[in-house]
Amino acid sequence: MTLRRPVHVAMFSGGAASAYVAYNMVQTHGKDNCILFFTNTLWEDEDNYRFMNEISDYIGVDITYRTDGRTPEEVFIDDRFLGNSRLAKCSEELKVRQTLIFLEELRDQEKLEPILYFGIGPHEKHRAENLTKFYEHYPLEPIETRFPMIDTFIKDMNVKKIIQEDWGIKLPRMYDLGFSHANCGGRCVRGGYEHYAQLYKIWPNQYQLQEEMEERFRENFEKDVSILKKDGGPFTLRQYREQMDREGITKFLKQKDDTVPCVCTI
Repeated sequence: MTLRRPVHVAMFSGGAASAYVAYNMVQTHGKDNCILFFTNTLWEDEDNYRFMNEISDYIGVDITYRTDGRTPEEVFIDDRFLGNSRLAKCSEELKVRQTLIFLEELRDQEKLEPILYFGIGPHEKHRAENLTKFYEHYPLEPIETRFPMIDTFIKDMNVKKIIQEDWGIKLPRMYDLGFSHANCGGRCVRGGYEHYAQLYKIWPNQYQLQEEMEERFRENFEKDVSILKKDGGPFTLRQYREQMDREGITKFLKQKDDTVPCVCTI
């Protein structure tokens, strides 16, 4: 096997944790040995790009972008399958597949051996374990994964405060708006009831776009499917919106989701 030079790759999602992990990685291994890697779904909130660009400037490393070229809706159409809280082909195609292609190109074309860094915290150790297993089995050869928020940094480190107060960089606006993550500008199909109630309250126009997308899919493919589920069956965003309008949105903002975040989550 050809020996490859190690290269440290921050899986840069646009969130505070991945930003701090990227900073620490570059401080430890040097700019010339590091990559900030971001896969773009084309549905990202515009303020995420502002944040990522400011972080990139602060760290001193350009962002390496990869884009499939399709939006999540276009993936659903091509696969004739509407993403939902349990299965999101958009994540698989737009994030995971693009990442694997990029990593194999680093090996084959650049003769580099990637080491991946994730901004996953101690409360999500199960995700870290799943990612470790994934990158052990799905690339052509296993790829090392590192989780500094779990293994290296002190537990009470407030990375949001460091970024805002010490670095002088404002966090993505979706944090302040109360979203648990900033996936796809709020249109994440794995969001669940609480997430979509928050979306309807804060950005009703984004909710409307998602509702219209769901209706288009149902009509075009003549399938009784939906992003959300209720009592084991379809429950459309239109039905959910009408229920929130009738009963008031407040109680739905407190309805905890039991869905599992996909790899897009910041």
